[in-house]
Amino acid sequence: MNTLYFGDNLNILREHLETESVDLIYLDPPFNSNANYNVLFKSPKSHDSHAQIEAFTDTWHWGEQAEHEMADILLQSNANVTELLGAMRKLLGSNDMMAYLIMMASRLLELHRVLKPTGSLYLHCDPTASHYLKILLDAVFGKGNFRTEISWKRSSAHSDAKQGRKQYGNIRDVIYFYTKSNEWTWNWLFTPYSEDYLKRSYRHIEAETGRVYRLDNLTGPGGAATGHPSYEVMGVIRCWRYSKENMDQLIAQGRIVQTKPNTVPAYKRYLDEMPGVPLQNNWDDINPAGGERLGYPTQKPLALLERIIRASSNEGDVILDPFCGCGTAIHAAHGLNRQWIGIDITHLAITLIEKRLRDSFPSITFDVQGTPKDLEGARNLAARDKYQFQWWACSLVNAQPFQGKKKGADGGIDGLIFFQDDKQSVNKIVVSVKGGENVSVAMIRDLAHVVTREQAAIGLFITLAPPTKPMLIEATGTGFYETPAFSDQRYPRLQILTIEGLLNGSERPRYPDLAAGGLNFKKAALASKNDSQKALF
Repeated sequence: MNTLYFGDNLNILREHLETESVDLIYLDPPFNSNANYNVLFKSPKSHDSHAQIEAFTDTWHWGEQAEHEMADILLQSNANVTELLGAMRKLLGSNDMMAYLIMMASRLLELHRVLKPTGSLYLHCDPTASHYLKILLDAVFGKGNFRTEISWKRSSAHSDAKQGRKQYGNIRDVIYFYTKSNEWTWNWLFTPYSEDYLKRSYRHIEAETGRVYRLDNLTGPGGAATGHPSYEVMGVIRCWRYSKENMDQLIAQGRIVQTKPNTVPAYKRYLDEMPGVPLQNNWDDINPAGGERLGYPTQKPLALLERIIRASSNEGDVILDPFCGCGTAIHAAHGLNRQWIGIDITHLAITLIEKRLRDSFPSITFDVQGTPKDLEGARNLAARDKYQFQWWACSLVNAQPFQGKKKGADGGIDGLIFFQDDKQSVNKIVVSVKGGENVSVAMIRDLAHVVTREQAAIGLFITLAPPTKPMLIEATGTGFYETPAFSDQRYPRLQILTIEGLLNGSERPRYPDLAAGGLNFKKAALASKNDSQKALF
């Protein structure tokens, strides 16, 4: 447990997660929004134009992959899902929405398999496909295991009338709550009473103690016909909620009040004994992530995930997020003393989560699977996905990835590092990553030009293949970077670093940095498990 997996969650679910091994699943999958989402990085002033990269594209198309997954679904045992998707394909056709639903169906079937009989699943979505997803969830989990449709108010009211919008403002997301069976883990949560309710109902103060209370009805609803006993209390005969023995105990404790002679006694209910209002399915009291934001485009607030985890799991339970993004569910689970598993298909997300967890929980230990651990693993990633390899290589030197997957947009830059060599100056390092088996001296000359063009202090050349001798000579010939703050030190202006050396710790980038790397990524707040255990209202 406590493992991050880098890769396609369908493969990881099938290959690494045992049947009925997870207590709670939260997923915030792509919404088929037909939009591109950028990660925004922290960057020093005047460098903001470089501070974002396209993280993922939430656009789906029918093609070979969708056909493969549809064929697999036809072979699985849940006939309801097979029939539903066949009907949906007739209705929708082989289009983008159908491709999205096939992707979700394959994964929901696996999520149902790994969930324990007492487990729950929360699926977070928006109106783009929520109506289709609910039908799909009914087919996977059984319509009898649908529990609640939660509405989360994710933003305040807004108006696009001046832009010509002819539609109601959309300020909410939907969260579907399903269980594996009719016996599931549940912990009631409560929200505070409104000020209006408190003023209206809790109008009495006990003179001896100062405790606030209200008067509650003591008579038994339905009278004798429903089994409530009849006897005299303080001169009044009624059918009461309590037996005479219990009533005498309450009177002795001072919990029964008769405000006037011959009036019906009432029960004294103290405010400090009341937990609050049982949590309902309209959540308008949790604001967007706000100050928690780490730059990830779809980041959800920590309080939202803490609420779900508290309600549907206990300490020590296993929480799974198969689309974990920047890791809010993982963060919440760890802070609440749960075990956790997170999966994401981009190395950007895995890097952000690793940093977030270590910033928030400095003593944390966890495992990361799927990212290269040796040279062979690095070669494999480079061959499978050039961009994921570049992002992973940048993480080895704590560099921000640059510009994303737009062809030709990087200008010879794959990553950026900002550093501070005195109290005023911020300098830049450009990073070039090469995942091919052949590298040449021309690449070093190209990087030297980029360093000059970008007015950077240093250039890092990260290579999967060993550098040639002419490359080393060329890099040395570019000279050194010197700074007044560190007048006795020189740093090579062009530094060649091998993937192998970075992995085994024999190589690292060299530059002065008074900010200790604090200029490159937004830092998550330090978390305390004791703070996380405070009651959530």
